[in-house]
Amino acid sequence: MDAGDNHEVADLSLADQGELNIRWAESHMGSLLKVRQRFAKEKPLKGRRIGMALHVTKETAVLVNTLVAGGAEVAITGCNPLSTQDDVAAALAKQGVKIWSYKGETTKDYYRYINNIIAFKPEITIDDGCDLVSEIHKNHKHLITYIIGGCEETTTGIIRLKAMEKDHALHYPVIAVNDNRTKHLFDNYYGTGQSTLDGIIRATNILFAGKTVVIAGYGDCGKGVANRSCGMGSNVIVTEVDPVRALRAKMDGYRVMPMSEAAAIGDIIITVTGDKHVLTKDHFRLMKDGAIMANSGHFDIEIDVVGLKKMSKKVTDVRTGLQEFDLGKKKLYLCGEGRLVNLACAEGHPSEVMSTSFCGQALACEYIVKNQDSLADAVHRLPKEIDDEIARLQLDSMGVEFDSLTKEQEKYLSDWKEGT
Repeated sequence: MDAGDNHEVADLSLADQGELNIRWAESHMGSLLKVRQRFAKEKPLKGRRIGMALHVTKETAVLVNTLVAGGAEVAITGCNPLSTQDDVAAALAKQGVKIWSYKGETTKDYYRYINNIIAFKPEITIDDGCDLVSEIHKNHKHLITYIIGGCEETTTGIIRLKAMEKDHALHYPVIAVNDNRTKHLFDNYYGTGQSTLDGIIRATNILFAGKTVVIAGYGDCGKGVANRSCGMGSNVIVTEVDPVRALRAKMDGYRVMPMSEAAAIGDIIITVTGDKHVLTKDHFRLMKDGAIMANSGHFDIEIDVVGLKKMSKKVTDVRTGLQEFDLGKKKLYLCGEGRLVNLACAEGHPSEVMSTSFCGQALACEYIVKNQDSLADAVHRLPKEIDDEIARLQLDSMGVEFDSLTKEQEKYLSDWKEGT
């Protein structure tokens, strides 16, 4: 471990490789680089302290450098014990960014690092999963005076924030970046779909074609995983608790059934619900010998890993990112310790899709600074015009042109008098 006053990372000697990976990500994140160019000129975040708890990946590093270009001072830690890319963490430390993060963090270190971010006294928080916001509200309420707002990256975090808002426990405004159309319709769908299968394949080298793949949850993420699994030649089953989503899955051509039925026939079972104990001891007993489990939800609670360990006679690390659980009459396999498989066993979402997501984060920080005196202590969405601008930046970076309305069309859409 390499540690200093403003960093704690696995190995600083990895910094050169981290820089190469960051440069590679930048070459595929054109829309975010356009935001960086403007930020470098206008300095909308000048003098602001931004504390971040995000997956420390090459794409996140591009966001960090964008915020720094905008004038911000940044401190960052990870938001999941297995998601940090150690070479990227080393590169950020070498750049002088305050960073505490390494892949395989203990729970003690995880929360120690979050408290290092809190000690930085951020004026803006950027969170992925709400652990930073939650820790501030539970144990450091006196610091809320300094905070003008926050941003949340993922569905699970938004769920927690809305629960806080409902309980009147949220004491500063937070932008739900995950609710941007340019985030959840792309990052969640295309990003999670591809990176989830990437993680499972890296951990197992399994063939998806011909396999029965069970997907628990049919939100934007689940839809993406189902789509990619189907594209790889799998027979897809969806389990859901929401009747509309279950109906949508059926209409999209997938079999829909309860997990109590699906668990017995699944070759690969993927949870992506954001809820707790989607796979339990009852399901483990039903599973076939050799079944593979993976979680693509934010926290490691969707699969009852503790219960699985108690049922097992022996647990073996058979490959990097793959554990074998010997239940006596059969063996079950778990990817990434039940943590989010796309980052525990792979590199997370492709840079292209993270570009629009992180445009949302950067522009949300700017929005908070500009509107700090008018935002209530609640969960907010970015205005549609900012979301649209992100899409325009991305299209422009891809060299794609698109139509615009004529004045006649604009008038027609705003006039209720003209009909048949």
